Amino acid sequence: MKLFQAMDVNASALGAQRLRLDLVASNIANANSTRTPEGGPYRRKVPVFAENLRTAEGNVALSGVRVLAIADDQSPFRSVYDPSHPDANADGYVLYPNVNIVNEMVNLMEAGRAYEANVTAFNLSKEVFKAALSIGRG
Repeated sequence: MKLFQAMDVNASALGAQRLRLDLVASNIANANSTRTPEGGPYRRKVPVFAENLRTAEGNVALSGVRVLAIADDQSPFRSVYDPSHPDANADGYVLYPNVNIVNEMVNLMEAGRAYEANVTAFNLSKEVFKAALSIGRG
């Protein structure tokens, strides 16, 4: 493994988890948004990740993670009976976003822990590199 390749893998994972944290925050902030510029209620956003492969000299090596897309969760909206709401349909039902706050909090904790783990791995790589450089000093 090249000197900075481990750090590149951790850096890409940090960026991916930061995006995931941002999407969770956006989902929570819009949990009650019944009207969007696109029309209809807010639809929960989820990141789609994939491994980032690097090919060198005929060998394939993992070089981190990349974001393929930010997808809309296609699960159904919540329907709540509230005929006084301005967005109620003819039957008095309002469509609310497909955001479950409990699930979003679990995703928030999971992404936070993954971020912390990658920071720890990044710092360990840095310490190993510093120790390797100090060997040459004698």
